[in-house]
Amino acid sequence: MILFGILAASGAGAATLSVAGYFAGGTNAGTFATVDKFEFPSDSRTTLGTGLSVSRRGLTGMSNSNVAGYVAGGRNSSNNPVSTVDKFEFPSDSRTTLGTGLSSARSLSAGFSNSAVAGYVAGGTTGSKVTTVDKFAFPGDTRSTLGTGLPTVRDNMAGMSNSGVAGYAAGGLAGPTSDVIKFAFPSESRSTLATGLSAGREALGGMSNSGVAGYTLGGYEATTVATVDKFAFPSDSRTTLGTGLSSGATYPSGMSNSGVAGYAAGIGFTTTVNKFAFPSDSRSSLGTGLSAARTDMSGFQDEAL
Repeated sequence: MILFGILAASGAGAATLSVAGYFAGGTNAGTFATVDKFEFPSDSRTTLGTGLSVSRRGLTGMSNSNVAGYVAGGRNSSNNPVSTVDKFEFPSDSRTTLGTGLSSARSLSAGFSNSAVAGYVAGGTTGSKVTTVDKFAFPGDTRSTLGTGLPTVRDNMAGMSNSGVAGYAAGGLAGPTSDVIKFAFPSESRSTLATGLSAGREALGGMSNSGVAGYTLGGYEATTVATVDKFAFPSDSRTTLGTGLSSGATYPSGMSNSGVAGYAAGIGFTTTVNKFAFPSDSRSSLGTGLSAARTDMSGFQDEAL
């Protein structure tokens, strides 16, 4: 995913207005440390003066709305996996790096969040695929590893979140697979949805409209696709949008402004950012896209519900 993109809903004492979404890192003939910020609801873009602590791709995001966003793992400019977790405080966007990173250096994980409670980094590759799910408890950012991880080793997944209810890791390279794995909050008990993706798919992204639906974005089957699958909460029933991404994409990233819109970027090596208006799911493209053409990023957001 996230990255791969994820959703976090607001916790107690949250502000009454959503603030911004972010796309971090990525690749295009090199790796990026860039963090682009899109203000809600205008969608105007700025680029943070302080980006990631190290440029990287194949990273994933977590969010604790009104508190901080996190960017975890990935591969650096030497193509080595890292365990780094960077934290961006809201609303200042100041960056620190957690003393305790991932339990192993890895990339291509799925990220999801239970805002005000914890963020999760699921699966990925250290060079070999893993089943590991790391949990970062908010607000202390202490890390533990779930006793029950993914049912099989996999990477290249999408993350989706229904904060306070469940997190999801969808698809991935274990076939590729159509499996969607669900972790119920707060028990973190794991199940596999009876209805998975509309096809086995890897290298896909995710975004969410908390309390309403989660979405998977693009990816690779036997070819690159523009498909957007939608999973309605809480039933997890799946439909496929009539209008997908503006073009086929592997490694797209998503972020969300729940109740308003979801955003997909990294649609090929372009600056394009697609916007899906909730609840209609109608698609448009922002007049101002990314600050530079790139893909394989992480998405996170500061939103209030």
